[in-house]
Formats: sequence, C-alpha cells, structure tokens
Amino acid sequence: MILLVMKMISYEPFYETLLKKGITEYNLIFKQGFSANTLYRIKKGEAMSTKTLDALCYALDCDITDIIKFIKE
Repeated sequence: MILLVMKMISYEPFYETLLKKGITEYNLIFKQGFSANTLYRIKKGEAMSTKTLDALCYALDCDITDIIKFIKE
C-alpha cells in the first residue's frame, strides 16, 4: 500500500511581511524590479525558484519563513 501525503507551500507569510514592512506590490514591481508574473505566481500559490525566494528575502530584508511556510495536509 502506497501512502500519498499532500504537501503545500503557503505564501501567506509573504503578505503579512509586506503589510508589516509597509511595502506594496507596486513597490516590488516598479522599484525593486520583480516581475508582475512573480507576484501572480505567489498569489496563485505556484512554484517559485529558490533564486526568486532569495531575491525576495534580500529585498524585504527578512528570512525565508517570512515569505513561505509549509502546511502538511
């Protein structure tokens, strides 16, 4: 018997971090140089490269746990 475990990465901490730091998505796109597609992917909970996650951590001056969290369903 094979047991399938669903795993999910949530970007909920990302929006909490933006709010806490007073940074808008507009700022990330037009001042920090992130693509609108990156923010779209975050909103949809889609996969993100570690390079992009690293860039977000740098731009927001935060840890990875301030951007993503693991939810075991």
